Amino acid sequence: MIYFHIPFCKQACHYCDFHFSTSLQYKDDMLQALLLELERRADYLQNKTIDSIYFGGGTPSLLTADEIARLIDKVGQLYDINPQAEITLEANPDDLNAAKVQTLRHTPINRFSIGIQSFYEEDLRWMNRAHHAEEAKAAVMRVQDAGFENITCDLIYGYPLLSDEKWKSNMQQLIDYAVPHISSYAMTVEKKTALDHLINKGKTPAMNESQSAEQMLMMIDYLQANGYEQYEISNFAKPGKHAIHNSNYWRGKHYLGIGPSAHSFNGVSRSWNKANNALYIKELYANQLPLETENLSPEDRFNEYIMTSLRTKWGVDLTYVNQEFGSDFKNSLLTEAEEHLQEGHILLEESQYLRLSSSGKLLADQIASDLFIVLQ
Repeated sequence: MIYFHIPFCKQACHYCDFHFSTSLQYKDDMLQALLLELERRADYLQNKTIDSIYFGGGTPSLLTADEIARLIDKVGQLYDINPQAEITLEANPDDLNAAKVQTLRHTPINRFSIGIQSFYEEDLRWMNRAHHAEEAKAAVMRVQDAGFENITCDLIYGYPLLSDEKWKSNMQQLIDYAVPHISSYAMTVEKKTALDHLINKGKTPAMNESQSAEQMLMMIDYLQANGYEQYEISNFAKPGKHAIHNSNYWRGKHYLGIGPSAHSFNGVSRSWNKANNALYIKELYANQLPLETENLSPEDRFNEYIMTSLRTKWGVDLTYVNQEFGSDFKNSLLTEAEEHLQEGHILLEESQYLRLSSSGKLLADQIASDLFIVLQ
């Protein structure tokens, strides 16, 4: 798997704490730096066959079709790309005009992740999104009309403006458009974001945990009733439309992250690039890698497996834990899980898999933390 972090946006959403810049001044230098990093880290992935490429950010749809094609071509020079590889472009609706969509038809992009967030204009203005509600609707239909069937759309729930009626309407819009994959996340307040500042100044209400929990359960029931499978806490898909890239990430596959702030994982170590565009470019131009690396202990690898797998429909595989980490890890896991099993937040199924129940999905992060092995 290869992930490209494209660190540019037209404007800053109030809730976002990802690394990006609203200036495109150094876009050409950044593209060259991305190509240099690909070359210099070509040996990071031992498996040279790439099953998925993901353009995230930031707003990668700010790149031209030719710029996207250049990056994919470089991957093809360094690796074997599976002919059926999933190649995803995250896109804001306002970037997907008719001309842009048509040019993307001539690239290997075969999947779109469209950042809708809401179909209500007042909600988009509150979030400080760059697009308008009508653009969101038009973008989905325009991409479909151009022949792209593999689409996922993002929605956000659990914020003050979102009534249950509006939440149901947002979901129904995507159902009506026959969008085969939906990703949805509760609004969170990250430190030093504009949303955090607005709440601290009393200019907007704080998030309500009860509202988030109720709208999450509403989402699970509503989307499942309409033929979507919840295969990860925040992700729902029609049959055969699971995200290959994200599924592999949740199941512990190795990945290479290219771009400022991008993370990589090869099973024994984790690395992350500097979250600074100028330093990232400067160091690559100076033949240096702008990253830090952490070698993972068995406990680190175990905790990472628990954190990712517990969120999925596949759950934690006790046989895998025993084979990969040993019986002591397995026994510790079962001991720490016992209270959650008794409370019904975790289910032991087929005598082999620990999976979250509906109530457990509301407590996923806390439960995962309880199952971690922490060295004294």
